[in-house]
Amino acid sequence: MLRAFEWVVLGCGSAAAIVYGVRRHRPARPGPWLLLAGAIVASAVGDVLTALGRPGVAEFSFYAMFVLVAWSLLQLTRVGAILVERARLIDLLAFACSTLLVVWVFVIGDAGRIGNVSGAYVIGALLLLAVVARVLLAVGRNLSAVLLVIGAVGVLVSDIVQPLWPGRLSESGFVVLYLAWGAAALHPSMVRLTEPAAPRPSPWRARWTALLGISVATPPVVLLIEAIHGTVNDGVVIAAAGAITLLLTITRLTDSVTLNGQALARERALRQASAALVAAADAAAVDAAVRAAVAQLMPPYAIRSTVFALDDHQLTLEAAPGPAHRSWWTEDSDRDYATLVCPLRLEPLAVARPSGGALILEGRRDVLTATRDTLEVLAGQAALALDRISLVEAVGRRDSDLYLRAVIRNSADIMVVIDEDQRIRYASPSLRDLLGTDDLPPLATLDDLVHPDDRVPLRQAFRSSGDGVVYCSLLRADGTQVLVEATYRDLRADRLVQGFVVTMRDFTQGREPDELRPPRENVDDLPARVNRRSARHKFRY
Repeated sequence: MLRAFEWVVLGCGSAAAIVYGVRRHRPARPGPWLLLAGAIVASAVGDVLTALGRPGVAEFSFYAMFVLVAWSLLQLTRVGAILVERARLIDLLAFACSTLLVVWVFVIGDAGRIGNVSGAYVIGALLLLAVVARVLLAVGRNLSAVLLVIGAVGVLVSDIVQPLWPGRLSESGFVVLYLAWGAAALHPSMVRLTEPAAPRPSPWRARWTALLGISVATPPVVLLIEAIHGTVNDGVVIAAAGAITLLLTITRLTDSVTLNGQALARERALRQASAALVAAADAAAVDAAVRAAVAQLMPPYAIRSTVFALDDHQLTLEAAPGPAHRSWWTEDSDRDYATLVCPLRLEPLAVARPSGGALILEGRRDVLTATRDTLEVLAGQAALALDRISLVEAVGRRDSDLYLRAVIRNSADIMVVIDEDQRIRYASPSLRDLLGTDDLPPLATLDDLVHPDDRVPLRQAFRSSGDGVVYCSLLRADGTQVLVEATYRDLRADRLVQGFVVTMRDFTQGREPDELRPPRENVDDLPARVNRRSARHKFRY
């Protein structure tokens, strides 16, 4: 009775430690750890029943323990988990299970036992050890994974030694199981075991398919051979091995179907996004196409926010730093959520649109991790569409400037096209004739051509939106000045112009015809020295 109470304390304490570790450390997926706690409880129930002298009923608890452990490990190593490629592991486990079955039945024999050692328990313990050892190899130095391996080793040793030499010492492996698995959940490294990782689908190989087929066919063949020779003495072991191989095969097929469905969904979404991006004529259409693709790639509950920034200046300080050719993560206060930043750059050159920008997605870490490569491709296609739009607009502006130059080459009208920063993009030949110069300086602005006293009003006029008229004096090459009336049109919103179009008329000093004089209501807008000259001219008699 005392021994049964000890198993109750160990089992309940270990299960409680796992539940407490899940609540404290909050892993990405608590399901595998809770199933592990259920397996601990089932094992403790079996040990209690064994201590009370009911080993027949205890076997069902031990079988339930292995089922729960297997379910937990399947969840731990499923697609998108820390074990990013488990197809080969499943194939090897199925083959190992069938091989152990053949060895146990045809080599060891004697009803599947060496003394009182159960073949089903040993096969289950070996497979358990193989899986947790593979998880340890996947995560590297991780104390929780090491403790899981220690617990699996303890189960295997006790399953072999305890039936041969019953006693407290031979049962110490089960004690190690309870203590090690409980401690594994208490350590903070347990979070690493359920962190999401991008799946790596393995290519189809005929030899691996044949190996899986042999593994599935082995238990029925063994059962058939025993039935032909007479009595079936290893029914339990054959049933356990057949159930394990069948479960592994179903898991393998489910993974393949899941990965194939996800690949088809991503391909369909990218194909539709590519068509929409090719047809996009402006940045708003690109934004709409990207958001529609994100909605197809990920479920609505997995995404908190989507930001499509066309300029690096629109990025936050947390999202700004990072490599130009690869997406990067920014941490979130919630461990289940993260922010993925995909830059809108085409390496190695960024000539057409050097402003950068990024696609910023905040959502569940596991979903973002599984679709990270697809989102990077989507961001690259969006960057390509934006670069295409920028180049088309640049070519359109160039053709517009060439057309304007060809039309007004011999015209006396003075026309200037300036960018938003007042840099002169195009100037008609009449302006050079008026200024008395052969050509304008490179990257010249309108401020460089006007008198210093008129620069402030000119800047204020162009900073405001809309059309208008401004009067200013231009500086000629010989140092003289010429008064002009500059009528400007705000065409910054025009896709082809994206700037100001300025038309100038000069007022020749001393010979101002009435039709070229500025209206009387606009006299106050003239430069102050011109008003003073007009006053002297008016009162000189």
